[in-house]
Amino acid sequence: MAVNKFPVEGSHIMMFARSIADGNEIYYDEEYAASTEPGRVIAPPTFAQSSAQFDPDYFLRPKIGEDWFGSGKEATGIKREAGSGGGGGGGGGLHAEQHFEYHRHIGPGDVLTAEVKPGKTWEKEGKRSGKLVFSETVTEYRDQNGELVITARGVGVRTERPVDQ
Repeated sequence: MAVNKFPVEGSHIMMFARSIADGNEIYYDEEYAASTEPGRVIAPPTFAQSSAQFDPDYFLRPKIGEDWFGSGKEATGIKREAGSGGGGGGGGGLHAEQHFEYHRHIGPGDVLTAEVKPGKTWEKEGKRSGKLVFSETVTEYRDQNGELVITARGVGVRTERPVDQ
């Protein structure tokens, strides 16, 4: 994901908080937020993920005039090629974990950019699926002044072959 401009707006923060059922007033009530340590409305911890909506190539968002995975033709709209498992044997992959390191709170008025960098890669032997290949992706979010505000680390895992039944 590469995002050139992700404007953080108060209404986006409020709707995101509502979508995750977090009623903390710091996400929408300016008067309440002023009485807290940050002193202003801030975004929930995983809010940075919504920057994907500002990525023109985000694969889970439908493209105008193209079929969307929600059409039911494919479970995700992504067609796997034979042998595309991380270990080369037709296994599968999944998102294993996500970590956010906040260097400061983000809130309305911030304009973020995101740059994705490769992280570590490591392997383990699975009991039922052969080799497990883990790969980390690091996304750095910077504000309008170029200051690093969030470092997000996502870990994916691919199996060498489908899990034995």
